[in-house]
Amino acid sequence: MFAKTGLRVLRAHNMRVFRTYATPAIDKTLLDASKTLHDASKKPYDANKKTLVLLGTGWGTTTILKNLDTHNFNVVVVSPRNYFLFTPLLPSCTVGTTESRSIMEPIRHIVGRRGKDMRFIEAECTDIDVATKQLTLTRTLDPTAHTHIKYDHLVVGVGGTYNTFGTPGVEQHACFLKEINDASKIRRRLKDAIEKASFGDVAPEERDRLLHVVVVGGGPTGVEFAGEMHDLVTEDLAKWVPSLSRHIKITLVEALPNVLPSFDKRLVKYTEYMFAKNGIQLRTNTRVHSVGDRTLRVSTNGVESDVPYGTIVWAAGIRARQFAHTLRAKVPDVQTSARGLIIDDYLRVQGTQDIWALGDCTVSKNAPLAQVASQQGKWLARRLNALAHDADAFQKIQTHKPFIYASNGSLAYIGSERAIAELPWFNKQITLNGPFASVFWKAYCLWELSSVRSSLSVATDWAKRALFGRTMSVD
Repeated sequence: MFAKTGLRVLRAHNMRVFRTYATPAIDKTLLDASKTLHDASKKPYDANKKTLVLLGTGWGTTTILKNLDTHNFNVVVVSPRNYFLFTPLLPSCTVGTTESRSIMEPIRHIVGRRGKDMRFIEAECTDIDVATKQLTLTRTLDPTAHTHIKYDHLVVGVGGTYNTFGTPGVEQHACFLKEINDASKIRRRLKDAIEKASFGDVAPEERDRLLHVVVVGGGPTGVEFAGEMHDLVTEDLAKWVPSLSRHIKITLVEALPNVLPSFDKRLVKYTEYMFAKNGIQLRTNTRVHSVGDRTLRVSTNGVESDVPYGTIVWAAGIRARQFAHTLRAKVPDVQTSARGLIIDDYLRVQGTQDIWALGDCTVSKNAPLAQVASQQGKWLARRLNALAHDADAFQKIQTHKPFIYASNGSLAYIGSERAIAELPWFNKQITLNGPFASVFWKAYCLWELSSVRSSLSVATDWAKRALFGRTMSVD
């Protein structure tokens, strides 16, 4: 999961989450963004340059921004989310180990540092005309207002969202772990469950239900959240609410025979051993059939049962966002996969012209990992730099070497200051586990944040947690 390219995060007093466009009045019917969307500090539109539109502010597109020679294009970044999220630390935000602000970086800061040849529009791309190269944008703050922009080249990096697999009740009752708001929702749900269970007139059965945390999905995200939840219980709740902490139960549900299927089997066994030692119940070979407001229906090896819960966190997979399917519908004869955009080895969207795609919204031979999207972004930025002034860039890109993913390894935190690591070493993989792997995980995390300020911000959060404990405060 981990080995992901990080970005800088900022202290709270430097965190400016802009909610207005830094633009003059916008024509609602037809707008060439590269000509109109700019403020006084930006350079004017250069008719001699191609307009490059980047959709999304995730791992792939932000890596492009960091490596692209912006003087070669009129660059427009479009996203409903005006910040980059350092997702490896998202599970730790759910329990107060890390502050949410520490893993968010305003995209305007990134755009601003890259020069005056770039624009940012806070909006969601809802439609595309591949023939006229026109995008339809819906403004984040006013869903009834639509804007149209033109592009010469388009990079789709809208990412993925949670996948419920059509399971009834998940949307209504489960918490997800994909965005920063999800972490806040989980924190609030946990706090409310503890407060409700603290009343003396609560029946033991109801208390046990409220204090039962169920995690669905045995991938890195689910495992890391379970580990963080265990740390919260043993390090903080045991001091705050000792009479309740011993009743808190954590269960991880996984449909496959074991958790972390992409990791080395030795690391899987170590994780299972540590979970058993820490009292985290693993229910493998277990499928969730439905989720109610108080129980979920599961089957283990064909035997069905109801599991009462107070908080359920759904970390069972991802799917492409809606725009990927909107683009698929424009070329249905070629884009035949319901999982996302089919791309070739050069990241080109099959059946289209001058459109590239990367990350979780695509279908390729690579896994939907952040480090894959980051490497794709770096590769594509180099190709775009080389072909910036070539009218036949889309065709000639095939004269370059195709994108080849090289794994940088995998890391996962599993609780109790333990982690697991699978790292490349020449032509083989080496494995690490235990406290040393946890130190390596933290060091790698600080390194990936890639700036002194962001590293200090997260390190300060960790120091405050060690000295004063976590805070479960929510606004």
